[in-house]
Amino acid sequence: MSADKNALCDGVIEIAKEAGAAILQVYGREDFDIESKSDDSPLTAADLASHKIIIEGLTRLAPEIPIMSEESDGISFEERSQWDTYFLVDPLDGTKEFIKRNGEFTVNIALIENGVPTMGVVYVPVMDVMYSGIQGVGAFRESAGERKQIQARPLAARLARGETLVVVASRSHSSPEMEDCMKNLVRKFAKIDTRNMGSSLKLCLVAEGEADMYPRLAPTSEWDTAAAHAVVEAAGGLVVDDKLVPLRYNTKESVLNPHFYVLADPAFHWNEVLKG
Repeated sequence: MSADKNALCDGVIEIAKEAGAAILQVYGREDFDIESKSDDSPLTAADLASHKIIIEGLTRLAPEIPIMSEESDGISFEERSQWDTYFLVDPLDGTKEFIKRNGEFTVNIALIENGVPTMGVVYVPVMDVMYSGIQGVGAFRESAGERKQIQARPLAARLARGETLVVVASRSHSSPEMEDCMKNLVRKFAKIDTRNMGSSLKLCLVAEGEADMYPRLAPTSEWDTAAAHAVVEAAGGLVVDDKLVPLRYNTKESVLNPHFYVLADPAFHWNEVLKG
C-alpha cells in the first residue's frame, strides 16, 4: 500500500476528530433541534454540523475524489455509477443513540475503490476513540494518545477450549430474521454471549477481537457500514451478504445494503453454521 494512502488516512482521521468535536458541542445542549427526514429517521443539528465539516475537509484534502454523504442532496446512480473511487460518509452514525445520550454514536468516513472499502475511519466522540483501517496495511485503535494495532480473532481454537461464541447485536434494531438466526446459533454452539451496541461500534468490536460475529438482518444503508467494514477487513475479518458473498458498494441504484454478517474468522465453517 502506498505512502499516499497512509497520508490520506491521517488527513481523514483529523477531519473525523474535527467533526466529532462539533457533534459534542451539540451533544452538550439541552435541545438537539430534532427533525425528521423523508424516511422518518431523525436528523439533528449535530448531523448537519458534522456533514459540513467533513465535506469541506475532504474537498480540501482530496479535491479529485467525489463524496457521497448520508446528508448530501440526492446523487443519482447514473452519476455515481461512473465513480471508480469515492468517499462514503455517515456524519453521525447512531443518531438514535445520540438522542438517547448513551454515547454509542460515531463519525464514519470510508474510501471506496471499485466497490471495495479500502480505507475506513470510525471515530467515537464521547470516548475519544479512533478506529482506522487500510487494506493491506492493518487496522488500529487509538485511545488516550496510544495507538495499537487490532486484529480480529480466530474462532475454532477458542471453541475447542470451551470458550464462548460472542455475538454482537443492534441495540435499537431487531427483526424476526435476527431472532431466527439467534435460535439457530443457540442450537449449534454450546455457549453464546450476546452484547448489544449502537452504531458501527458493533463492527469495531469484531475488528478488535472482542466479538466473533455480528449478524445484521435488518435494514442498513451503505454509509452506515462502509468505514467499519474497511476496519474489519483490515483487521483480518470478513463482511458478507446473506448469501455469504463479500459485501460490495455502489453496485445498484438503491443505497440499502442486503442483510449481512460480520465475521471475525473467515476460515471458520460459517457456510455450514449459517446455511445449515
